[in-house]
Amino acid sequence: MSPTPTGTAPGTTARPLAEVALLLAADDDVAVTTADVAAGTPLALAGGAVTVPADVPRGHKLAVRALPAGAQVHKYGQVIGRTTAPVAPGEHVHAHNLGMDTVAHAYEFGTARVQVPPAATARTFEGFRRADGRVGTRSYVGIVTSVNCSASTARMIADQFRGPVMDAWPHVDGVVALTHDSGCGLVPTSEGGQVLRRTLRGYAAHPNVTGLLVLGLGCEMLAVQGLLADLPASPDTLVEHLTIQDEGGVRATVRAGVAVVRGMLDELDGRRRETVPASSLVLGLNCGGSDGYSGITANPALGRASDLLVAQGGTSVLAETPEVFGAEHLLTRRAVSEAVGRRLLDRIDWWQDYMTRGGGTLDNNPSPGNKAGGLTTILEKSLGAVAKGGTAELSAVYEYAEPVVDRGFTFMDTPGYDPVSVTGLVAGGATVVCFTTGRGSVLGSKPAPCVKIATNTEMYERMREDMDLDAGRVVTGTATLDQVGDEILDLVLEVASGRATVSEELDLGRDEFVPWQLGAVT
Repeated sequence: MSPTPTGTAPGTTARPLAEVALLLAADDDVAVTTADVAAGTPLALAGGAVTVPADVPRGHKLAVRALPAGAQVHKYGQVIGRTTAPVAPGEHVHAHNLGMDTVAHAYEFGTARVQVPPAATARTFEGFRRADGRVGTRSYVGIVTSVNCSASTARMIADQFRGPVMDAWPHVDGVVALTHDSGCGLVPTSEGGQVLRRTLRGYAAHPNVTGLLVLGLGCEMLAVQGLLADLPASPDTLVEHLTIQDEGGVRATVRAGVAVVRGMLDELDGRRRETVPASSLVLGLNCGGSDGYSGITANPALGRASDLLVAQGGTSVLAETPEVFGAEHLLTRRAVSEAVGRRLLDRIDWWQDYMTRGGGTLDNNPSPGNKAGGLTTILEKSLGAVAKGGTAELSAVYEYAEPVVDRGFTFMDTPGYDPVSVTGLVAGGATVVCFTTGRGSVLGSKPAPCVKIATNTEMYERMREDMDLDAGRVVTGTATLDQVGDEILDLVLEVASGRATVSEELDLGRDEFVPWQLGAVT
């Protein structure tokens, strides 16, 4: 449908669309603005010159053709929703005139697999080689609590090892108390109980945890011994456990715990990093506080970094199932088998049922912040989110906090809530996390470092003490997607070798350990 001119004054020079917006696919109905476009701006579109009828903020959608009410709207060459009112060319397209659309996909499996060729040059980093063959990017003493009742005690122990006191052990990255709000009042064999147990054991066995103290109260349902039984930790992990009731109370347990941790630190400080192949990395891919640039800059750039790591023989893990909803057909086409693709669809079905039981739907997303940044529907958000997964074939699909054992590009079922999602990725074995953000999320994680990538330069400049890299340069024209993707992998390898991220400089990550809570609590 051709745009209808809207009365541009004779003799007025209309600005080319490319000066103010990006058209992501030739047949898209909307373009993404690269600057604020004021009402009254004359704009040259395919069907003639138009006058923009109302302000369109940077990062939002501008119609490139007239659309009747009820029409499907395309962005990225995919459907992102359906108009709820007629839309004129040059008009702002957002929540006031764009709604959700139910798209019935005919799922295909393995029809668009891209086997990333091996890299010509082998990349390396400086990591902690573990006795079980895995490689850590950090060396932490982790205090894992079996129950919330031991959380305060764990923090009291860990707090004795914060700040300059750690200068005595320069080759250990720190002591982290991994506390949570559960561990009792639930059935250990229930879905929620198993998810919590899997998460705690995943952290306890993580390659970045070289020393482990499991701390319990003594009467909880999720007991210390249940966490330690057949724990798949590396044989060189130092493991101890304490229970508050057996030790004689909080004060006695803190004294005992400090002594245990100090002994671990003395031994662990003798370990050193060594040169290891990039194939040893497990990279978690996450996003939060997304905006209209997320699917244009940071996410596809991270997707390139993911492909480059896969080409090295490494592993990347995409997550956030509710933010794949509506774009899952793009992933099933890349599945190595129909079984892998069906496993992803099974998790989508689980979420549909889960949301129905909770009185919601998956299209409750995006958040108010996402909408302020230019995202309107979950379809649009998901299409941008899956770009973090690059183009490599999908080799495996995991449930929350399940150990990631397959190489290549994989997927983990997690909620979209950032701390819960990243907790699942780290529990599964991610040794570095890359986190893209458009609005300015300040998330950190431990024991795996979190690299934060800004989607737009304006936010990066405003919050540069909280961001590690600016991907907004793709829009400003000072860098290409490939260049930023290469920079991301370079930065990941530097961080894996010990370079501190901005969130590590702020000592973030302790309070962002948030296991997914499911099921009834009695």
